[in-house]
Amino acid sequence: MKSVSVGIIGASGYSGEELVRLLLNHPHAALTTVTSRQYAGQTVAQVFPKFSHLPKARALRFVDSNAELVAKTAEIVFLALPHGVAAEFATPLLQLGAKVIDLSADFRLKSPEVYKEFYGHDHPAPELLTKSVYGLPEVYREQIKASSLVASPGCYPTSILLPLLPLIRAGLIQPNSIIADSLSGVSGAGRKAEVDYLFCECNESVRPYGVPKHRHLSEIEQELGVAAKSKVTIQFTPHLIPVNRGILSTIYVAPSKHFATVDEAAALNKAIAEAYASAYANEPFVRVLEGKLLPDTKNVVGTAVCEFAWRLDPRTGRLILMSAIDNIVKGASGQAVQSLNLMCGYPEAAGLL
Repeated sequence: MKSVSVGIIGASGYSGEELVRLLLNHPHAALTTVTSRQYAGQTVAQVFPKFSHLPKARALRFVDSNAELVAKTAEIVFLALPHGVAAEFATPLLQLGAKVIDLSADFRLKSPEVYKEFYGHDHPAPELLTKSVYGLPEVYREQIKASSLVASPGCYPTSILLPLLPLIRAGLIQPNSIIADSLSGVSGAGRKAEVDYLFCECNESVRPYGVPKHRHLSEIEQELGVAAKSKVTIQFTPHLIPVNRGILSTIYVAPSKHFATVDEAAALNKAIAEAYASAYANEPFVRVLEGKLLPDTKNVVGTAVCEFAWRLDPRTGRLILMSAIDNIVKGASGQAVQSLNLMCGYPEAAGLL
């Protein structure tokens, strides 16, 4: 199987580091270029000593971020950059013939007006929004295969959309009744020196943030709306918790039909199980838990798996969905590598198991 040359622009952050790890060990990808203004000239092994046992890491050096240089050495380029910055690289890379997988939020939204509402500035390349594909493989697999610009989803949206979308498509829940609470590890904030993310500020502390309008709401509502075929508005509150990585989301939603009796609850449970089996029975990175099992971040950290479970609450008449992912793997770099595999015709799990 022919290998593909890949590059990473912005390879020194948490998502960039995870991409380096996955791509150095990928059976069909050759990591040719990594960029970082801060570490230009140093080898990957010097910046990330954990990779020093790999000859490629000892030989590959960081270079300054230059789209033209990267396009000469890489057929597919990952952008592990902040929103607003990624678009500045995507445009020239595409013009130079490279394919782009963007881990920022720059190409997830289809509306430049919604982008400006949630991100506070005009979109730097609005003409590309109609060309990008939302990189959720379980939903847009065929479109990703044919795309030259993939917008990899955010971590919170991944944890919320995967449990909800099959139920919305099956008409089993009321989309505008959704309330989602998510707990995220500190790595979700990125590798940066800010007081809020210092050890003494985060340790022994749990706090909400981004209330009531976190930026990820925009893509969550967009994708829920596509599934529901109508505008969807939800309530979403993220929280920071003192762990390195992992997201646990709990979602409360009203079923389309009441389940006042045992038989009605059993019928609804069966319909939910059938919707999930139809959507995810053959998905390598979705694990629907059965019996008494409930999601636990310790079971997904370091993997590209999203695991989730559900419970009906007869007392409140609501359905409770619970999911867990690794925010850096399934929520960022691992999901981006899934898209790489699809774009190149490789086995989807290549480099991820």
